[in-house]
Amino acid sequence: MDLLNTLVDKGLRRELPTRDEALAVLATSDDDVLDVVAAAGKVRRQWFGRRVKLNYLVNLKSGLCPEDCSYCSQRLGSKADILKYTWLKPDEASQAAAAGLAGGAKRVCLVASGRGPTDRDVDRVSDTIKAIKDQNENVEVCACLGLLSDGQAERLREAGADAYNHNLNTSEGTYGDITTTHTYADRVDTVEKAHAAGLSACSGLIAGMGESDEDLVDVVYALRELDPDSIPVNFLIPFEGTPLAKEWNLTPQRCLRILAMVRFVCPDVEVRIAGGREVHLRTMQPLALNLANSIFLGDYLTSEGQAGKADLDMIADAGFEVEGAGEVTLPEHRVSVGGGCGSHGDAGCGSHESAGCGSHDGGSVCGSASATPAASAASAEKPADARTDLVAVRRRGAGTDLAPNA
Repeated sequence: MDLLNTLVDKGLRRELPTRDEALAVLATSDDDVLDVVAAAGKVRRQWFGRRVKLNYLVNLKSGLCPEDCSYCSQRLGSKADILKYTWLKPDEASQAAAAGLAGGAKRVCLVASGRGPTDRDVDRVSDTIKAIKDQNENVEVCACLGLLSDGQAERLREAGADAYNHNLNTSEGTYGDITTTHTYADRVDTVEKAHAAGLSACSGLIAGMGESDEDLVDVVYALRELDPDSIPVNFLIPFEGTPLAKEWNLTPQRCLRILAMVRFVCPDVEVRIAGGREVHLRTMQPLALNLANSIFLGDYLTSEGQAGKADLDMIADAGFEVEGAGEVTLPEHRVSVGGGCGSHGDAGCGSHESAGCGSHDGGSVCGSASATPAASAASAEKPADARTDLVAVRRRGAGTDLAPNA
C-alpha cells in the first residue's frame, strides 16, 4: 500500500505526515489492519527497538473531584462506586510504589484527583517524591495533580520529580462538550509550565468518547506541537454512573489504527497504552506492543487492569523485553536536545482512568456534557458490544488494606 510505504519513510525521517495521510490511517479497513500494524511497527522499532517501558500508577487521593469531566469516575456528581479517600501519607505512597517497582516498573506516576494542587498539596507530594527516591535508586517519578499555578512545576522539579502529566484528552473544538469547569487552554498552559520548569512533559488523549476521526487527528497534531516526551493513549472505560457510560464505540481494530496514527505522527516519542487497553484491545493487546513502547503495569486509578504477571508474560511472549532501569527510553537525538515530538527538536505519564484533571483512567475525564457524535469513517464502523463485564472497580492496592496488583 503506497500510503503505508510513504508513512514508514516519513516516520524513519521524523517527518510530519499530512493530515490527509493521518486520516487515511484511521479510515483503513479491518482487512488491512495487520498491514497498518506492520508498517507502524517498523517506525516503532527504529526508535525504540523491542523495549517496553513499564509504568506504575499510585492514586494518592481518590474521588470527590470538583471538576465535571464526563469521562471521569471521580468527577463532580459521579455515581460510580469507586474508592474514595484523602491523601496517602508519604510512607503509604512509597510502599504502594514499591510493589510496582518490584514488578519491573521503571516510572512511578503519582496522581491526585482535583482541579489542581494547593501549595500545601505540592509540599505533600514533594515529601512523597523524596520518600520514593530515597528508597529506590534510578526510579523515575511523574506527578499528575491537575492544573498548575505559577511556580508549582519548579517546586516539584526541585523535589525530584522527573516528569509531569496533563492530558489534552480531546480536540480543542470538542473540549467544551466534555468538560465545562476548565478549558482546553488551561490544559495547554499546564503542559507548557511543566516544559518551562525542566520537567519531562507527558500529555495524551482519550479515544472512544464519540469523537470523529478529525478530532483524533486534531488532538494528536496539537500534541506534536506541544512536544511532550511521552503520549499516553487512553481508551475510554465507560464507568456506570458517568455521563459517558453508554459510549461503547471502540473495536480492537479501531484501537490499533489509532495507536498506529499516533506513532506515525509522533514517531520518536514514548507512546504509552494507558487506561482501557484490557477493555477494548482485549486479546489484541500483544499486537499493540508493535505500535506503543510503553504500558502501565497492573491496576489503574479506579479500575483494575489485568494481572501484573500477565502483563509481563504478554511482553515476553510477543517477543519484546522490559526496559531496564539503566536504559534511556528516548532516542539519543531527543535526549541530547531536550526532546521533541517528531522532527522539530526542541523540547511525558498519564492514564485516563479517573486520575485527577489530567489523566483519564477508567473512563474518567474532566467534563460533563455529552460527547460529540462521530462524523467520519469512525461512524460507519459497527460499534463494539458493551463489555461491562470487563470494567472492574479497583478494590486493592493504594487506599486499601489489600495487596496491590503489580
